[in-house]
Amino acid sequence: MESFKSGTYINQGYYKSFQPTTINRNWKITNMEIIGLLSKADRQLGRLDMYSEYVNIDLFIRMHIAKEATQSSKIEGTQTNMEEAFLNKDEIATEKRDDWEEVQNYISAMKEAVRLLHTLPFSSRLIKQTHKILLQGVRGTNKLPGEYRLSQNWIGGATINDAVFIPPTHTSIGELMSDMERFANDELNPLPDLLKIAIIHYQFETIHPFLDGNGRVGRLLITLYLVGKGILKQPILYLSDFFEKNRLLYYDNLMRTRTHNDLNQWLKFFLTGIIETAKKGVTTFDGIMQLQRNMELKIKSLGNRSADAKKIIDYLYTQPVIEVNKVEELLKKSNVTAYKLLSSLENLDILTEISGAQRNKLYAFKAYLDLFTKD
Repeated sequence: MESFKSGTYINQGYYKSFQPTTINRNWKITNMEIIGLLSKADRQLGRLDMYSEYVNIDLFIRMHIAKEATQSSKIEGTQTNMEEAFLNKDEIATEKRDDWEEVQNYISAMKEAVRLLHTLPFSSRLIKQTHKILLQGVRGTNKLPGEYRLSQNWIGGATINDAVFIPPTHTSIGELMSDMERFANDELNPLPDLLKIAIIHYQFETIHPFLDGNGRVGRLLITLYLVGKGILKQPILYLSDFFEKNRLLYYDNLMRTRTHNDLNQWLKFFLTGIIETAKKGVTTFDGIMQLQRNMELKIKSLGNRSADAKKIIDYLYTQPVIEVNKVEELLKKSNVTAYKLLSSLENLDILTEISGAQRNKLYAFKAYLDLFTKD
C-alpha cells in the first residue's frame, strides 16, 4: 500500500480533472496497524452476523435499512428522522416531503439491490439499477437516473472554478467502472474483502460516475458487497451513521488519499468504522432481545387481551409507528376495541402518542426506536 499512486491531474483547459489509477491489480499489505484492525473488524463482523442465526432478523431489517437511509441522506443535507421515515406521505409536513421521498427511495433501492444480488453479481448493471430507484421522482430525477454521466461534474464550490475536487472526465467512466467491477469479482485476488470494499468505495467516490446521488450509492455499495460475498447473511451493517458522525474525517481521508497517495489512512478509518459499527450492531441486537423479554412480561398484565397485544407488538418491530385503523385491520376488531388496546399499551409505556391530534392519532414504539437512534 505504501507504493500506492492515486492518479494524476489532467489539464482540461480552464480546469484540471483527476484521473485515478486503476485498482484491479496485485496489492501488498505491509502495515501492521492495518492488519491488526482487519483482524478486529473480521472478529466483530462475525459476532454481528451470528445474530442472523439466533434472532428473527427479518423482523428488524426494515429498521436497519431505515436508519441507514436517514443517516446516508442526512450526509447529503436531508432532515428526515427515523420516526418520520415510517409515516405516510400525507402525514409529513409539506416542506419536508422532498426529504422524506429521498429516504423512501433509499429504502426501496436497498431492498431491490439486495433482491437483485440473487441473480446479478456486484456490477455496473446492479449499480445503475440501484441509482435509478434512488433518484426516481425526487430532486435528482432530471439527472440521468440509472445512467452514467455524459458531462463533467465537480464536488464542492458553486462552480467548477472553485471546486474542491473535479472527478475524471465522463469519457473514462466506462473503463474505470469496468476495472472496479473486475476487481470486485476477481476471486483470485488474495486481498481481504474488507480492504477490497474499502478501496472500491474510495474509487467509486473518486470516479463519481453519476450526476447526482454518488454519495448515497457509494455508501449503499458497502453493504451490498458484504452481503454479496457472504460476509453477512443479511444487510445489517451500515457505515453511514459512522460517516455522518465523523463527516469531516470521512471527506478529509478520501481527499487525502488523492492528494497524498495515503491509502493507508483511509483503510484505517474505514476499518475503524466497521469495528465501531459492528459493535453498535451487537449492542442493538442485545437491546432488542432484552426489549422482547420486557414486552412479554408487560403484556401478561393484559390478561385475555395479551394475544392481541402481542400481534400489535410483533407488527411494531417492522413498523414502529401505528394508528388505530391498522390495529383494526391486524386484529379484525372494532374501532372501539382497537382504541382501548392502544390506550392500554400507552398506559404500560409501550406506546407513545406522537401526533397530538384528537382523531387519527399516531403512536410510536419509542423504546424500540431509541435502540436505533441513541448512541
